[in-house]
Amino acid sequence: MFEAAQFDAALLRRHDRPGPRYTSYPSALQFRSDFGVERWRQYALHSNSRGRRLSLYLHVPFCFSPCFYCGCTRVIARDPRKGEQYVDRLLREIERTAGLFQAGREVVQLHLGGGTPNFLSAETLARLVRGVGRRFRFSTAVNRDFSIELDPRSVPPGYAMALTVLGFNRVSLGVQDFDPEVQRAVNRQQSVAQTLDLIDDCRDSGIRSINVDLMYGLPHQTPRTFQHTLRTVTSARPERVAVYGYAHLPTRFRAQRQIDAGALPGPEERMELLRLAIDELCASGYRYVGMDHFALPEDELVQAQERHELQRNFMGYTTHADCDLLGFGVSAISHIGDSFSQNIRELKAWEAAVDAGELPLARGLELNDDDRLRSAVIGALMCEGRIEVRRIERDFGIDFRHYFRDALEQLRPHVADGLVRIDADRISVSESGQLLLRSIAMCFDAYLSEPREASQPSYSKVV
Repeated sequence: MFEAAQFDAALLRRHDRPGPRYTSYPSALQFRSDFGVERWRQYALHSNSRGRRLSLYLHVPFCFSPCFYCGCTRVIARDPRKGEQYVDRLLREIERTAGLFQAGREVVQLHLGGGTPNFLSAETLARLVRGVGRRFRFSTAVNRDFSIELDPRSVPPGYAMALTVLGFNRVSLGVQDFDPEVQRAVNRQQSVAQTLDLIDDCRDSGIRSINVDLMYGLPHQTPRTFQHTLRTVTSARPERVAVYGYAHLPTRFRAQRQIDAGALPGPEERMELLRLAIDELCASGYRYVGMDHFALPEDELVQAQERHELQRNFMGYTTHADCDLLGFGVSAISHIGDSFSQNIRELKAWEAAVDAGELPLARGLELNDDDRLRSAVIGALMCEGRIEVRRIERDFGIDFRHYFRDALEQLRPHVADGLVRIDADRISVSESGQLLLRSIAMCFDAYLSEPREASQPSYSKVV
């Protein structure tokens, strides 16, 4: 597993390039509109014969105000009745889908993302969760993972206790940066007191794991101010901290056009912000899990990584392997067996499909043999920082060096710079390569060599 990420600015600059985040392989850009509902049904029904456990993702798109950096699927709204109406439709979608899955299959993960899931009142949230529980069998295991994303600016008193009553045991809090000038520039005014009080409230209510999201590369951000944010967060000892690099893609995300590009940190200062985050978190006892994520040694992410059970999906790193992921709501993504599928991304179109009694599927993908092989290789890199060559050869019946001769050629610059070591039985990422996992994984991505249409969305840079 990763012990610590070694920062080398020169190497990061040399290998920094746009690429997928590898929450899936193939990435969502490869999904196709000709993957229809009937094909999805076949995968859903076939999955019952495998008896895998289930992971459920529910997307709540509403936010009270726009954060200018955001690239998520979200809808700005003030009226809480919109949340109630959305839950009505969400439960109808869930009911139509649940009938395809055997009733006994255990749900070990439930995650509400957004948007801002706490846009929903405690009463509406309870109606949603209990409605899901009537259609799926929630696990009663101690290590089940029921989580929700929260905006500390709009969490009412008593909400944390209501979460515990509903069975949630992990929360993720958006922060990004505490500096007032940075907050004004991205339209997210959030006090330290609001955030720390919510962390205390969650702990007092019995929430066992808290994650805090931070972001480097925001407008007006400086090492001095970001250090204050980092030290404020680490003083609260959340079990996990995610530090994302802001990707300025205003042609893709309309809200980002409100950000003054001239106020963004330059390349050197952006690197310094990343170095600072690594130094501060590691000095505070956090372990580098991989891809922006840090956790305390006793956290389940670290323990899963030590057991070689860590994996990535559209929710990021996850502690439960071997689950079929079912996504519900606007833009939600499912991963059932050897298929990916995504719901309609526009709220009105999703509502119309649900009201018409249809499954609101927009696109998807069936994985072929090469996809499955490369998914295993890239997943091993992203979660463990190494590829066990003999295991891949045994599991997929290939000669690794022959099959991946092009990928090994692409790896040569990484090897020359000491980012990767290639031995007879293993390809491993060095400490200096841990921050370049995406760049290394890209060498094994067959789709990156295909021509792309100008209209296709661009990737963010790996650093």
